[in-house]
Amino acid sequence: MRPLLALIAFLLASPLAAAQGYPGGTVRIVVPYAAGGGTDTIARLVSQRLSELWKQAVIVENRPGANAMLGTDVVAKAKPDGLTLGLVIATQAINPSMYLKLPYRVTDFAPVTLLAEYPFILTVTPSLPARTAAEFITLAKAKPGAITFASSGVGSGPHLGVELLKQRAGIDLLHVPYKGAGPANTDLIAGHVQMFFNNLLAAGQMIQGGQLRALAVSSLKRSPALPDVPALSELLPGFAVTGWYGLVAPAQTPAAIVDKIQQDVAQVLRDDKIRANLAGDGAVPIANTPEKFRLFLASETEKWAAAIKAAGVTPQ
Repeated sequence: MRPLLALIAFLLASPLAAAQGYPGGTVRIVVPYAAGGGTDTIARLVSQRLSELWKQAVIVENRPGANAMLGTDVVAKAKPDGLTLGLVIATQAINPSMYLKLPYRVTDFAPVTLLAEYPFILTVTPSLPARTAAEFITLAKAKPGAITFASSGVGSGPHLGVELLKQRAGIDLLHVPYKGAGPANTDLIAGHVQMFFNNLLAAGQMIQGGQLRALAVSSLKRSPALPDVPALSELLPGFAVTGWYGLVAPAQTPAAIVDKIQQDVAQVLRDDKIRANLAGDGAVPIANTPEKFRLFLASETEKWAAAIKAAGVTPQ
C-alpha cells in the first residue's frame, strides 16, 4: 500500500515541481510573421520582460510563410515542455476554415493567454465624400459594388472583418487584396482603393497627418487611443470585430507550466511601460486564463467560419 501511495504522491508532485523549476532553459517565442510588424513587436516586448523576470534567455524566432501556418506548425510539433511558445493572431481561428488541409490540427495547441486586443479602424481615402460611418454606408448602398476596399490578404482579419460589416450593414463592396498593410495604405492614400480596415500601428501617423480619414473603430466600445472616433456599434448595435494577440504552447504541455506562464505574462502586462507601448498601438492588455482563452478561440473560430461561408470565400 505504501509504495502505491508514494507513487501517487510522486505523480501529483511532478507537474508542480516542473513548474517550480520552469523554465530551466532558453525559451523561444515563435512568431509566424516577418520581423518588424505588430505581432513581432509585442513578442519582443513580452520576451524582454519575461527574460528579466525568469532570469533566463527568451528569444523571438520569426518563421513567416504560408499565412502563418509555417511558424505555427513549428510550435505544434515542438516538445511540450514550455520552452517553445507561439504568438498567434486571428489567423489561428481563421485558417481552419480557409484551408482544406492544415499541417497541424487545432487540438495540437494548449491555449496560454490572450495577450491583448485592438480594434480595426475604418479608414477611407480623403477624396471619398463620406465623413462618418453612416455617410459611408449610405454611399455604399447608393453605389453597390462601386466602392473598393483593401485588405492585407484574402482571409486576413481586415478582409473578413469587412465581410462581416457588409453582411451586417447590407452593403456591397469590391475586395482588392494586397500583400500586407503597407502597399494597401499606399494605394488608399493615392485613392486607388477607397476603404481599408486599418490598425493604429500601420495608420496612426497617416490619420494624424490627414492622409487618411478615420470614420469608426470596429471594437464594441471606443478605443482609448482614438476617443473621438465613434465605434461602429454606435451605428450597428452589437457589432464588434477585433484583432488580437495570443500565446499558445504545444498540446500536452503540463497544465502547471501553462498556468505559470500565464501568471507571469499577466504580471509582465501590468508593467506601465508595456501598457503604454500597447496603448500607443491601440491595443488593450487582457492576460486572461488558459480556459478563458480556449473559450475565446472557440468563439472566434465559429465566428470566422460563419463569415467565410456567408461571404462565399472558397477554402484554398
